[in-house]
Amino acid sequence: DVQLQASGGGLVQAGGSLRLSCAASGFTFDDYAIGWFRQAPGKEPEGVSCTHSGDGSTFYADSVKGRFTISSDIGKNTVYLQMNSLKPEDTAVYLCAARLRSSSEWTAWGQGTQVTVSS
Repeated sequence: DVQLQASGGGLVQAGGSLRLSCAASGFTFDDYAIGWFRQAPGKEPEGVSCTHSGDGSTFYADSVKGRFTISSDIGKNTVYLQMNSLKPEDTAVYLCAARLRSSSEWTAWGQGTQVTVSS
């Protein structure tokens, strides 16, 4: 049973940093891509970043390139999202998700963690 647990959200001032964690269980880490998504009130969900731990490949949305860094700790089955230079527009509920590397469908979702950036 694939399970994901997101944590690390909070309230931070603009320009500050937060690190989100997504702890995964119930599947072989190397077989999956792990992604971070966010949804702000009244807006469509947005893909933020994803990684394939097996080959180390990463993807970033243009809106976070150069500010956010995704990384994996395979031993801990955990994916991190280091968020620097945060902006008020980064305020959202952040969720992590998993999909088989061979698939385009995100099939497992963790609960969200709130990130609030004050100006």
